[in-house]
Amino acid sequence: MRKKTKKKSKWRWGLYGLLAVLAGVIGYAAYQGFGVYNALDNFNKSPEESRFGQFEQVNKEEPPKWEGKERVNILLLGADARGLEKDQVARTDTMLLASIDPVTKKAHLFSILRDTYVDIEGHGKNRINAAITLGGPKLTMSTIGDLLGLDIQYYVYTDFEGFKALVDAIGGVDYEVEKDMKWTDNADGNRYDIDLKKGYQHLDGDKALQYVRFRHDAMSDFTRTERQRNFLKAVAQKMQSSWNLLRMKQILESVTPYIETNLTPQDMLKLGMLGLEVKMSGSAQVPPMELLRSSNGGAAVLEISDEDKLREYVQEQLATDESATVSGEADGTDSGRESGGGTALDSGSGGQSSEAAAP
Repeated sequence: MRKKTKKKSKWRWGLYGLLAVLAGVIGYAAYQGFGVYNALDNFNKSPEESRFGQFEQVNKEEPPKWEGKERVNILLLGADARGLEKDQVARTDTMLLASIDPVTKKAHLFSILRDTYVDIEGHGKNRINAAITLGGPKLTMSTIGDLLGLDIQYYVYTDFEGFKALVDAIGGVDYEVEKDMKWTDNADGNRYDIDLKKGYQHLDGDKALQYVRFRHDAMSDFTRTERQRNFLKAVAQKMQSSWNLLRMKQILESVTPYIETNLTPQDMLKLGMLGLEVKMSGSAQVPPMELLRSSNGGAAVLEISDEDKLREYVQEQLATDESATVSGEADGTDSGRESGGGTALDSGSGGQSSEAAAP
């Protein structure tokens, strides 16, 4: 009889232990979930907190709301916000468009050349990176959307420090730097100098920023935008690791001060779940080189020869799927390295940028 009681007691304590573990897991998940939701909510700044509060009254027609089944387009904007006063907005240094089809689970990434000369509604002709200074993210979204023939529903904006914080928060990225990169930037006490050596290495936030900012190649911004697309793919891959998924609350909290978006927490959670299934199916620069022509005005700008052909080019890119080819090639190569080496446009380091300012 005593043996039976002992046996029952062991099972009872085993059950209690299991329940305690389950309670801990559920509690941790709830804590993470609540923290993730709060962090996402903080990305959506009030007009008083926003860098773009002065543009809130600009009456731009909103694109159709994303319901979760149709293609979603998210504009990623990066700028150098150094030395700006309140209500001052810097031109966008980087513009990337992520286009995701939730049905096919395919994503495409486009980088927009910042010196592209376009019509900005209500402001005439200008470089496309000036749109944000004239009407904030909404005007930038509509300008790029009109150019590419796409409805852009969302934007995400960050500055140098936000990019660095994200890369550090995910533990950095192991990456192939395709050549030596060096540039001296005397602003801010040389805080943003670039000094990278060629080779496979671990890039923390500071070094990653150096890599994506460097544009002193023969092809200037053309090679820089290609590097940015490649590095962003590596960041997305690192964020999908099990360890970083478990640490998502901490990652989001570390970048909250630097991020601004019109995405709601619900939309971000939907996109986050979708992101776990999505494959990167292609990336491209727009406008492509074959659709650029020399400027007649003498300014260092990039003029588009045929905007209708540009929109056709975008649709052609969205119909491509490079993921199957890349997967096939990866079977016979070193899959441990990120795809960052030698770009197709890279042809030296003696060229100058089409804009005089440092990167």
